[in-house]
Amino acid sequence: MSKGVSKAFIVKQKKKIEEEQKKIILQIEQLKKDDPFSDPDHASDNAAIDTDVREQVGHETVEAEIKDLQTRLQDLKVATTRIQKGRYGVCEKCNEVIPLVRMELVPEARFCIACEKKMHK
Repeated sequence: MSKGVSKAFIVKQKKKIEEEQKKIILQIEQLKKDDPFSDPDHASDNAAIDTDVREQVGHETVEAEIKDLQTRLQDLKVATTRIQKGRYGVCEKCNEVIPLVRMELVPEARFCIACEKKMHK
């Protein structure tokens, strides 16, 4: 168990993380379906240039959203690993307990706010 973090809190967070992972996977699947490039007729159509541009922008937007979701999914997987190792809720930089409020809002948080701020200066 992580120092200063109750078992009940960790169990609650683990469930929250698992639910968030499932939700993100569904979002990624939906975005892939919504991608204009996933349309089988896309490659063979003779659409006007403005339609091609719109499809290209739509595709790039979908790709960016998927990339962001995949990053978050990876962060949630790291949080799950930290739970398994008994390091969940402990800052990776200073080894202090991350405030529970922060962990509730950002369950994948790996750093306390002070260390996070120092890293982004």
